[in-house]
Amino acid sequence: MLGDKFLWGGAVAAHQLEGAWNIDGKGVSVADVMTVGSPKELRKITDGIKEGYYYPNHEGIDFYHRYKEDIALFAQMGFKCLRTSIAWTRIFPKGDEELPNEAGLKFYENLFKECKKYGIEPVVTLSHFEFPYHLVTEYGGFRNKKLIDFYLNFAETCFKRYKDLVTYWMTFNEISNQINFNQDFTMFTNAGIIFSTGENREEIMYQAAHYQLVASARAVKIGKKINPDFQIGCMVSMCPIYPESSKPRDLLASQKAMQLRTYFTHVHARGYYPEYILKSWAKKGLRIEMTSEDLSALADGVVDFIGFSYYKSFTIRGRDTGDLYDYDEAQDLVKNSHLKTNAWGWQIDPEGLRYALNWLRDMYQKPLFIVENGLGALDYLEADGSINDDYRISYLREHIRQMRLAVEEDKVDLIGYTSWGPIDLISAGTGEMDKRCGFIYVDRDNKGQGTLKRIKKKSFYWYQKVIATNGQDLN
Repeated sequence: MLGDKFLWGGAVAAHQLEGAWNIDGKGVSVADVMTVGSPKELRKITDGIKEGYYYPNHEGIDFYHRYKEDIALFAQMGFKCLRTSIAWTRIFPKGDEELPNEAGLKFYENLFKECKKYGIEPVVTLSHFEFPYHLVTEYGGFRNKKLIDFYLNFAETCFKRYKDLVTYWMTFNEISNQINFNQDFTMFTNAGIIFSTGENREEIMYQAAHYQLVASARAVKIGKKINPDFQIGCMVSMCPIYPESSKPRDLLASQKAMQLRTYFTHVHARGYYPEYILKSWAKKGLRIEMTSEDLSALADGVVDFIGFSYYKSFTIRGRDTGDLYDYDEAQDLVKNSHLKTNAWGWQIDPEGLRYALNWLRDMYQKPLFIVENGLGALDYLEADGSINDDYRISYLREHIRQMRLAVEEDKVDLIGYTSWGPIDLISAGTGEMDKRCGFIYVDRDNKGQGTLKRIKKKSFYWYQKVIATNGQDLN
């Protein structure tokens, strides 16, 4: 049985739903210079705000002005928690200011109080793809060690202001995505990095990740001094990587790929770098600057829990030759013939969630928190105004069933489950609205047209029942 304190809820990110991109002193974030894309066309990263482009995050779903209405709907579903993020640029518009923007601080204070009014626990990510654009253009993003102090000023400001409103925090969203350092989108949104031609992307990624890991660890220590009851976690993208076959080369490729994808988690949870990653750097001639003070900070700032997203699993075929630590998801992953995919090509693997929960528990012996899991799909309004998203119910039912097995049979220590995202919002990857995940439909399309009216889907009532029965009734 899931415990009485199990945190059921939903997960969103500020830049994907708030809108109000230049209101009340907010500065420009990396999300604000990204255009709309599609499953076949990448989002463009423009040099500032340019005429003639559509930037969907500028308006989002106008949560900034409608949050009371939306939280009331979450409360109707019975949410015990709401995972969201604080837009760095609402608090420090450029990112490097000494003093914060009071209007931004006040907005989140009001938001968290509104959650508390309904007994909804805020679960807050400090940096969720909302990097200040000024820190990109002036400092080069997290390739610059100065950003540690800028981040800590932001974190400490938030910890102090919300010390009595927020208990659960996470430092960086899906930090492990940066293993895909050849993807411009990933490095730009995660670390504010734009590569120049000829640069060693891998070395820059590892250096930036090191500074982020140090910033995270130091933030944990600062937070604990402000409120010892804080629970501060990391947030990683968990994609189990299966071997394509029992061929030893495939098994080794799976093992090495998992090591590379999860070394971030290892540093967060253990407080030191695993030997395999240090050996890999030395073998490749990568020079990662780190001081003894950095290493002490990592040891002193381990996280309390591991938050993670789970959407899909991967499958890998081992290369016949070459170093397996040269793992490249664009080249090495293959289709799993045993699994179906969604409309965006993501493999649907509910049992992979149970595998992931066991894997993380066995590796790190930390409490776990599923902070993202959901299905992006095309939803259609029926003539009577209803939205019959049985496919979403089916997806979530099977994943929650596997989550229950991990807790009840495998005895995994799990804090909670927040579905992504409980209300339709802007897709981070494509900038679309048509890639819908919510229990609540928002009348908005990929061109920014629509009334923004909120409509309950069939899944709204299903999830309401799931929460009311603490996950026992999944029918």
